[in-house]
Amino acid sequence: MTLLEIANDAIQQALDAGATDAECTIAEGEEFSVQVRRGEVETIKQAASRGMGLRILVGSYTGSSYTSDLSPEGVRHMVAQAMELAAVTTEDPFAGLPEASDFGAVAGDLGLYSSDVEGLDPAVKIEIARCAEDAALKFDARITNSDGGSFDSQLGRRVFANSRGFAGEYRSSYCSVSASAVAKLGDQMERDYWYHSARRFTDLEKPDYVGRRAAERTLRRLGSVKMETQRVPVIFEPRVARSMMGHIFEAIEGRSVYRQSTFLAGKLGETVAARGVTVIDDGTIPGLFGTQPFDDEGIPTRRTPVIEKGVLKSYLLNTYSARKLGLKSTGNASRGITGNAGVGHGNFYLEAGTRTPEELIASVPNGFYVTELIGSGVNVSTGDYSRGAAGLWIRNGELAFAVSEVTIAGTLQQMLMTMEVGNDLEFRGSVAAPTLYIPEMTVGGR
Repeated sequence: MTLLEIANDAIQQALDAGATDAECTIAEGEEFSVQVRRGEVETIKQAASRGMGLRILVGSYTGSSYTSDLSPEGVRHMVAQAMELAAVTTEDPFAGLPEASDFGAVAGDLGLYSSDVEGLDPAVKIEIARCAEDAALKFDARITNSDGGSFDSQLGRRVFANSRGFAGEYRSSYCSVSASAVAKLGDQMERDYWYHSARRFTDLEKPDYVGRRAAERTLRRLGSVKMETQRVPVIFEPRVARSMMGHIFEAIEGRSVYRQSTFLAGKLGETVAARGVTVIDDGTIPGLFGTQPFDDEGIPTRRTPVIEKGVLKSYLLNTYSARKLGLKSTGNASRGITGNAGVGHGNFYLEAGTRTPEELIASVPNGFYVTELIGSGVNVSTGDYSRGAAGLWIRNGELAFAVSEVTIAGTLQQMLMTMEVGNDLEFRGSVAAPTLYIPEMTVGGR
């Protein structure tokens, strides 16, 4: 039997056992990971996995179970477990599958799978990791050590079917290369890294470039100092600006909204950010990591403007959170193999602005350019923001010297309402943001 046939068989068994609805997810994959340090293979892993999850409903009662045994006996046991659990759960009037009219999938090739990843020889992968580390170590005499170079790849297949007629599947591929360098100046040691990932091997940055970028970023951290506490402009480089997108997602995803645990609850249609801020969730962009033809309930993914020119236009919802709020699903159901679906995002990003990063930096006579964030001092319920940080100080419009062991503080409300967005949007994952300029935050130091 194919995986799709196994999924449909499990659903039919659940219906025959008394379920009123059922949905089944099957995932299988192969992964490879190698870490090279000082030219020698330090760790290497190659593994394959396969799992199957079933969620059933008996009226408004829900039960879920999971198995890695896809044999007929394993499937029968999984169905029996799900039915037993449904008999002891609490009734939930909002539980249930989407309506049949909501199901579907994005048509066409979304560029999720590439055979050139599947065809890579392990020896080639090891050499790529070694090359990335070697380029970092050879870049400058001050690079004295390494946390290694790495190469990772993954191949996957996902199958989803339910009792209301939906059945779909897709394949995916992934590969990445990274390097982490250590530099020394006197008694001070600093480290930093660089990485790149892609669906296709041919799209991956060259390992020697990745190694050099890791070395450059490490070297610029040498000689770091603490700063006096002051209120100054703060600029987030794209690598750390992505964390702001994580906070925005937490504030607009359905569970936070219906629990009233976000400062954006009840704000639809209101201005919550500067006019230059537009936040998009789009699960349909070919080749990106947040792309898939349907969400984990069988609803087609789509492009959803979340904040448009500063106005909050939409929350991100699965079927359950949409029912709780009296709204429609935005195709953002996300789950592992089993259990109830949560809310996830597709490609979640902040649209690019007009000014270059260099122009934003040049506009700041005295301020802080953040290249690393530490800790997690963000409260999405109140909007309070405080995190440890490191980076470079801006003096007279130029990056002047390294700064470490400081905190930056403000509120998400103030940051959103005053931020300016750079023009350097680039996707290195499913979440992306350009350079962000905040006119004033508290930088806490000595």
